[in-house]
Amino acid sequence: MSDFRDLRISVIGAGMGGLACALAFAKKGFKHVDVYETASNLGFVGAGIQLAPNMVRILDRWGCWDSIAAEATNITSSSIREGATNRELVHVEMPDIAEKYGYPHCTGHRASLAGGLYEGCKKESAVTFHFSSSLVGVTSFGPDKTVFTVQPRNGEAYEVETDVLLGADGIKSAVRTSLLRALDISADVEDTGQAAYRIMLNRSQMEHDPELLELLDADCALRWIGEKRHIVAYPISNKTIYNISTCQPDVNFAAAPGATYTTRGSKPAMLKVYADFGPTVQKMLNMVPEGEVCEWKLRSHAPLDTWVLGAVALVGDACHPTLPHLSQGAAMAIEDAAVLAEVVSRTPGSGSDRVALSKAIKVYELLRKDRTTLLVDLAASSARTLHLGEGKAKEERDKAFLNAKKRGTPIPDKWASPEVQHMIYSYDCVKDTTEKFDELYATLADGAVANGYTNGNPATNGHASGKATDVAAEVAAEVAA
Repeated sequence: MSDFRDLRISVIGAGMGGLACALAFAKKGFKHVDVYETASNLGFVGAGIQLAPNMVRILDRWGCWDSIAAEATNITSSSIREGATNRELVHVEMPDIAEKYGYPHCTGHRASLAGGLYEGCKKESAVTFHFSSSLVGVTSFGPDKTVFTVQPRNGEAYEVETDVLLGADGIKSAVRTSLLRALDISADVEDTGQAAYRIMLNRSQMEHDPELLELLDADCALRWIGEKRHIVAYPISNKTIYNISTCQPDVNFAAAPGATYTTRGSKPAMLKVYADFGPTVQKMLNMVPEGEVCEWKLRSHAPLDTWVLGAVALVGDACHPTLPHLSQGAAMAIEDAAVLAEVVSRTPGSGSDRVALSKAIKVYELLRKDRTTLLVDLAASSARTLHLGEGKAKEERDKAFLNAKKRGTPIPDKWASPEVQHMIYSYDCVKDTTEKFDELYATLADGAVANGYTNGNPATNGHASGKATDVAAEVAAEVAA
């Protein structure tokens, strides 16, 4: 094989990460990209999603941003308020995000983002979807060959031999299970102790209330915060829908443990959780029809020793699930996809050398682990700060919010904090890959990555040296301070 474009790329899962992988490889010129999805079709559901500049930059390169942008809201400010009183703790103006970072910060519907990626894939002749097809397991991880077994819903199981296998199958990843079992490593899915209600109110429900209509028509993302709880809200879908996402202690799932991550919620229970929040919140929660309350369990898993084994790599929630408090979950998966396509295309020997291919895939992990770990940690840390109860720590936090009214000052809510926004939004994952690939590839000894380890040691949580990039270390220090 003399042309990397002839490599066979197999993707497990057609969520955000899987669709992004398929499109990234197709756009890079790969000719054979197969996507295996358990569902019978991609009936997109879900609620709102934030579309940050680091994500939009990639979508624009892939040619699918314009259709998504047509329905999106360009967020130009954020307001963080005390849940019980509606008192504004800080108002952050963000009118120049596009000017600073080349792309705006928008909000949209998850179906719009997924649909944009899917439509992009359907325009690529290289991409083939296999619906109603579940992964049974991976039987060979390479480097000589990678083999996995697929079970169609109405047919006999069959084996697939591929060159690169990407596990984009989410928090319950079957690819991760096979990979870790092969390495005799355990990393069980963990409870975060948090759950979320996801609510969408239509314009027809809000237009008769001037206060609520003002929220819907604004280009502002709001956050109401209280002890152990908060609510995020913003307009989507050409401002025809007001998206509301909550975060509260997990009570319902903890009382009935099991494999399910979603449940039909109780409206009275939801109202009780936020009973001490102000009238504005009460009006919106009371608009939710009885029987349409859904609650999501927020889950994670312990950091993994490695994301790759031979020619198999994990993507998105399969390797770095995050709490939603930094709004970077989908963005990180899309960045993963772009980096994977870039490193595989740069493999010395164009993929004919299987050891070189495994090393190139290992570079993906070395490029991504520091950054995703930092963002996952920042999301968890931000939630702890926002959820403080009465006491000295909350008093200090609220003073920091007050001081943050001076533009450019760090903000306790890291999503809205200028220094964190700069670290996240200015990052170009493809540029980073092109600049660092050769250096990182050179650190990997031949054969050292066949078992998911680097130079004889477990894969470090970062680049080959195990040290964070300069910008990540600087931001981590700022956050700690």
